[in-house]
Amino acid sequence: MEPALKQIIEEGKKQMNKSLAHFEKELVAIRAGKVSPALVEGIKVDYYGVPTPIQQLANITVLDVRTLSIQPFDPQSIAAIEKAIMEANLGATPQNDGKTIRITMPQLTEERRKQLVKKTKMLGEEARIAIRNIRREMNEKLKKLKKEGFAEDEIRIAEQEVQKITNQFIQKIDQLLQAKEKEIMTV
Repeated sequence: MEPALKQIIEEGKKQMNKSLAHFEKELVAIRAGKVSPALVEGIKVDYYGVPTPIQQLANITVLDVRTLSIQPFDPQSIAAIEKAIMEANLGATPQNDGKTIRITMPQLTEERRKQLVKKTKMLGEEARIAIRNIRREMNEKLKKLKKEGFAEDEIRIAEQEVQKITNQFIQKIDQLLQAKEKEIMTV
C-alpha cells in the first residue's frame, strides 16, 4: 500500500483511539453502584477567582463502596469545594467536618438505574457517530487521492481497511456499553 494511503489510515486510527478513550472516560464517570474519584473529576472549583479542577485542590479517596472523601490541601478552600460539589448536582449532599468533605451516595433505585443506562446508551451513540465521522473524513481524503491519480485498486483496498477499522472500534464501543449496562443494572 502507498505511504500516503497508510498515513491517512494511521491518522484515522489515532483519532478513533482518542474518541474511544474519551468514551471510556465518560463511562467511568457514571456511577454504577460504587463511587470512584472519577465521579468528581469534572468539577471545577472557583479557587480565588480561577476555575480549578478539584483534583488539583484536594486528595480524593474512596472510603467504602458508597462514600468518597475529599481532603483539601488548603483548608481555606473547603467552602469553595463544597459549593462546587453542590452545584455539580451529583445526587448527594456533601458533609463538611472542617477538614474533609464526605460524599455518601444513596443506593441507586431501579428508576435511577434505568436513567443511567439510557445515558450510557446516549454516550455510546455519540461515540459511534464520532467514529463514523472520522471514517467519512478518511474516505474523503482517499477520494481526493483517487482524483490525483492514485490507482483505483489501491484506493479500494484502503477504503476496505478503513471500514474494517471502523467496525472494530464500533464493536469495542458496543462491548464497553454492554459491560457498563450490566454493571449498572447489577444490584
